[in-house]
Amino acid sequence: MKNAYTPHPVETDDIQLSPELMELRERLAENVHEVWAKARMKEGYTYGSERDDVRKTHPCLVPYDELPEFEKEYDRHTSVETLKFILKQGFSIVKQ
Repeated sequence: MKNAYTPHPVETDDIQLSPELMELRERLAENVHEVWAKARMKEGYTYGSERDDVRKTHPCLVPYDELPEFEKEYDRHTSVETLKFILKQGFSIVKQ
């Protein structure tokens, strides 16, 4: 039996993202999807209307703008928490 795992992410509720970083969030979310899709394709996955890990098909192997909104929200959440974590660690994000 495995030990019980309790995640303890860094608390970021006190971090607010600027409008510029919220725009970056969307671009980052799209890139997160692109990285994920590239990795799945490298593993031999192709588009399929249902996820099937044996046949290696997945319905999310489409461009980001064609994803259902709930799938985009998953990538946005990852992006927001990544940006907040960076700021929480004392780094700044500056557009050059």
